[in-house]
This record gives sequence, structure tokens and C-alpha cells, in this order.
Amino acid sequence: MPRRRSDIFASLLAEVAACRHCEANLPLGPRPVVRVAPTARLLIIGQAPGTRVHETGIPWNDRSGDRLRQWLGIEREAFYDSGRIAIMPMGFCYPGVDARGGDKPPRPECAPLWHRRLLAQLPDIRLTLLVGAYAQARYLGKRRGASLTETVQRFAEYGPDFLPLPHPSWRTTAWEKRNPWFGEGLLPALRQRIAAVF
Repeated sequence: MPRRRSDIFASLLAEVAACRHCEANLPLGPRPVVRVAPTARLLIIGQAPGTRVHETGIPWNDRSGDRLRQWLGIEREAFYDSGRIAIMPMGFCYPGVDARGGDKPPRPECAPLWHRRLLAQLPDIRLTLLVGAYAQARYLGKRRGASLTETVQRFAEYGPDFLPLPHPSWRTTAWEKRNPWFGEGLLPALRQRIAAVF
């Protein structure tokens, strides 16, 4: 008897949760943080969990998440409705700290290992937000601009499937001041796109 789609999806999520592929390179150990459901219509692909997200197991559960939700115009409760919004970072586990004190890049093994399989279970995605340079590099490839700023500024070129955003960390505050088009043009367009998706 063929397996039901819901059984296949549950089995895949169990595989993700049990993943130990990069364990030797993860200072806090593996704790994959992903929220997806087959009915989701909006997909957010970010970088990798920080320490607070690792501790809680809740994606975007930090100040960057607060800022992202502000950009999207979505309340916290709606943001975590996985039946509507899927969250799948480039790296599912906290990668550790680099020599400068910032987080390391997402583990390079993760997206090739899991993204295609998970995306195959998300047939209703209407818009994917590519948050940060790592997601933009993977999903836009040679189409992206010479810099993150150029890529984000050219956001209209990547529709209707993708919309690139900078990572919403505290460092982006100064970037937003230098790039007023982001708040004046991109954010209203982003909120319109999200409203159309739902």
C-alpha cells in the first residue's frame, strides 16, 4: 500500500530532527530548527539559528525576529502559524562563533542535504523571502547583484517567486538610514505581496 503524503512528510521531519550530519562542527551540538507544513504559502529562508534560537528551538525568537516581523507587518502569533508560514534556514543548527565574535556562516552541508526534499513537500508556496546573502546566493545564483544592497534594491526583478531582504540584525539600522528606498519602496511592496499571498 502506498504511503500517505502526511506519513511521508512526518517521516521527513523526523529525519531532519534526528540529523547529526554536522555534529562534529557544532559547538552546542545539533538542534535543527525548522518549521514547515504542506499548507504554508509563505516561505522564509534565513541564515542559521543564533544561540537564543538554539536554546528555545523557536526560529527568529530574538531581536532580529522582532525586526523581521516589523518589516513584514505580521504579528508574532501569525508569524508562528506554520500552516501559513514556513521557516527553513540555510543551516538548521547553530554554527558557532567566528574569530571576530559574530556567528559563523551556515554549515554548507545543510541546504543541499535538506532543502530540495522539504520544498517538494511544500506545494502551496507562493512567495519565498530570501533573508541575507547566503539564501540569495543559493536561490538567485548569477541573477543576484554585485552586493547585497544591489540585490535587495533590484527586488522587483526576482518576483513573483522570490523577494530578497537583508538580515534584520542591529547592524541593518545604519544600512536602512543610508538606503531610504528600503523603507519607502520595498517594505510597502513586501507587505502588499504578503497580503496577496494570504
